[in-house]
Amino acid sequence: MAKRANKLVIVTEKVLLKKVAKIIDEAGATGYTVVDTGGKGSRNVRSTGKPNTADTDSNVKFEVLTENREMAEKIADQVAIKFFTDYAGIIYICEAEVLYGRTFCGPDGC
Repeated sequence: MAKRANKLVIVTEKVLLKKVAKIIDEAGATGYTVVDTGGKGSRNVRSTGKPNTADTDSNVKFEVLTENREMAEKIADQVAIKFFTDYAGIIYICEAEVLYGRTFCGPDGC
C-alpha cells in the first residue's frame, strides 16, 4: 500500500545549498535529496556546474517528501522570503505516493 505524501521541489543557486538544507532540517523533514542541475529560466541559462570551477554558476534541486502540505508550505515560504529576492529559484509541490521508504513509512513499510 502506498503512503500519500507531498513532494516539495526547490531549484535554486548552489551557493544556498547549506542554508536551504538547514531550513528543511529545522522544519522537521525526515530527509531530502539534492542533485546538481541546470536549465533555462527568467535569469538566463545555468550550467550544471560541470566542468565549472566555481559553485556560483550552478544550481541545485532539492526534493523533500513531507507527510503534510503545511510542512511543505512552511519550508517553501521560508526559502522564498529569505532568498528569492536576491537569488534565482523556483519552488513547487506535487502530490506523491511513497511505495518504499523505511524512514518515511516506518519499519513495517508503506
